Amino acid sequence: MVVSDGVSLSLTDSGETTPVVLLHGLTATRRYVVMGSRALERSDHRVIAYDARGHGRSSPAPDPSAYGYEELGRDLEAVLDSLGIERAVLAGASMGAHTILWLALRAPERVGGLVVITPGYDPETQDDPARLARWDALADGLESGGVEGFIAAYGEPDVPERWRDTVTTVIRQRMALHEHPEAVAQALRAVPRSRPFGALNELGAISGFPVTVVASGDEADPGHPQALAEAYAAAIPGARLLTDEPGTSPLAWQGSQLSRVIAEVAAEARG
Repeated sequence: MVVSDGVSLSLTDSGETTPVVLLHGLTATRRYVVMGSRALERSDHRVIAYDARGHGRSSPAPDPSAYGYEELGRDLEAVLDSLGIERAVLAGASMGAHTILWLALRAPERVGGLVVITPGYDPETQDDPARLARWDALADGLESGGVEGFIAAYGEPDVPERWRDTVTTVIRQRMALHEHPEAVAQALRAVPRSRPFGALNELGAISGFPVTVVASGDEADPGHPQALAEAYAAAIPGARLLTDEPGTSPLAWQGSQLSRVIAEVAAEARG
């Protein structure tokens, strides 16, 4: 455990040499970045993965509104400080991607490299009432009916039929891993209303380390538009963009392949 502003963050720390920190998305846990792959540890990386506040085995925030990117970013700093890591390669998915960008913009000296996986924060649509109502409905479903209430509020996944059962199964599995579902419901209301940065052009300030942006095709992952990931990559000087082949399973779902991408960024950071 690492303590940050009264929150106990549950983490794993294994392997050696180059430190890599993995950050998951909203409603997920630390397992759902490289999907349990141990490829990074086997290739001489020190891998730190932690459950965000209120998620998995981490404790809830002391205030129901304290799940914004300011708090999430300071949690990341607390993890680095507590483990004595001055600089690390950071890989984050969705909420985790926005958190590592928050840190890169405010404390670039802590960043050795970035892997920005399926970003979903769009400054232009952040305050859309229909979008926020959707997140609130998911929070209500979780509070009133637990995992099955969340699944009911989520509805049928907006993906091709061949993937629907898999997506629903994964959602149910990962939602069952939370020790404090009421805290996840609070995060479902707070995170979508928080801004890790103001506008995409602010990402132009990121420099001095390698950056890779991993996009998913809209067919498989409509909640994280490919065009948005492309815009992130275009805004960050020198960023590499990786996209999926049409009709294939997203790279972001393949832990071993994603681990290879992270290792490539770590190697470039060392070089």
